[in-house]
Amino acid sequence: MFSWNMFVVSAVVVLMGVCQCASGRGRGHHRVDGRHVRNIDSNGISVLGGDFNHDSAFPRFAEPIPNVTVTVGRDALLACVVENLRGFKVAWVRVDTQTILSIHHNVITQNPRISLSYNDHRSWYLHIKNVQEVDRGWYMCQVNTDPMRSRQGYLQVVVPPSIIDKETSSDMVVLESTNVSLTCKATGYPEPYVMWRREDGEDIKYNGENVNVVDGEILFITKVSRLHMAVYLCIASNGVPPSISKRVQLKVQFPPMLSIPNQLEGAYVGQDVTLECRTEAFPTSINYWTTERGDMIISGSDKYEAVSMDNGYKKYMMLKIRRVNKSDFGSYRCVAKNSLGETDGVIKLEEIPAPTTTRTTTHLATPVAKKGGPRGGSKGGDNRANAVGAEDTRISEYDYEGEYTLPSNGPPPIREPPGAFSAASRSAGFGVGRFVVALLFLRSFFQNGTSRAAAAAAAGPR
Repeated sequence: MFSWNMFVVSAVVVLMGVCQCASGRGRGHHRVDGRHVRNIDSNGISVLGGDFNHDSAFPRFAEPIPNVTVTVGRDALLACVVENLRGFKVAWVRVDTQTILSIHHNVITQNPRISLSYNDHRSWYLHIKNVQEVDRGWYMCQVNTDPMRSRQGYLQVVVPPSIIDKETSSDMVVLESTNVSLTCKATGYPEPYVMWRREDGEDIKYNGENVNVVDGEILFITKVSRLHMAVYLCIASNGVPPSISKRVQLKVQFPPMLSIPNQLEGAYVGQDVTLECRTEAFPTSINYWTTERGDMIISGSDKYEAVSMDNGYKKYMMLKIRRVNKSDFGSYRCVAKNSLGETDGVIKLEEIPAPTTTRTTTHLATPVAKKGGPRGGSKGGDNRANAVGAEDTRISEYDYEGEYTLPSNGPPPIREPPGAFSAASRSAGFGVGRFVVALLFLRSFFQNGTSRAAAAAAAGPR
């Protein structure tokens, strides 16, 4: 057996020569004298091997040893291709530690993850199983010529990112308006790039701006608000799949706040009405409704139905009152409480007139003119005109739900806006106007006749 502790990279050819001697059971060995090799047979006679620097017939490397990049935990393969090897030997050496790994067909290292294979005495393969970071470095393939010939290849071991839980923030609960710092530490090779973003994809309010991503291991938020309440993702990547992330939930505590869309609601007796209220609070608030007298409203009865829908720290409250009666009009309070405070809001329910529905029948009279009478000038004509549309056909401003009843041969009724004069009113006004004009005409007629008679009496007989 031989001790390999005396190995030095520059002297590997000497050891390889000694190994050849041992493998030959002492019948012959190579002796290195300067730049020449002497072959010594069993009789002790040495033969000069020649100068390798000037003899192209000696071994040469067919191709460089390629650099290899392997993810930690995978297997690596380094290839050394030597042509015209003849009786020379090939060795694999770890350069940085000056460790002999193999000589020709024999594995020297005690590392169980390293093995050797070869093909046609030309290709020599170094296998490293389950590669670890300690395997990263330069590896040399040597041929025991004089001077020694060698090629080197680099084994790069990359490590996907991982997050150091002990140095990374966990879920946090903070008070509103305080400062908060989220930290994320990651390892890997190459060194990972770390960034923060919200899990829901919303922008982060950061340093007065809305940004989608914050670079770096630390996310520092000043005067945190409820708008910052979310799940944040710390994402680490270095180009080696897979990237990794960790969820950190940030909860912001604040007392309840309340808003009411409509503070005044109207309903008529017998109607169903719904009151609405919106609240925000964390920790989650207890929400309920009370009457004007302060009695808590219990949902599930025939009268009331209270519904509450949650969306994170927001709540939507709804109170449905069925078949409103006189005693239901008044004020209602929606209340929200948590460990940090309490708030409430008032909604007033007032009575409004119920909508009316009118069912009308319109009768149309057809005027008949008297023979020889003036067109439209007789009293009968006035009466007939007044009879047209004598009934009020106005429709309530609320939705009309009735039906019109029409004569078989008459035109459809006229739907007039609320407050408009009816046809009867217009006809009546027209008749009165004609009567007043007639009176004025008669008065003028009699005054003119009296004046002419007085003038004739004053003149006397001619």
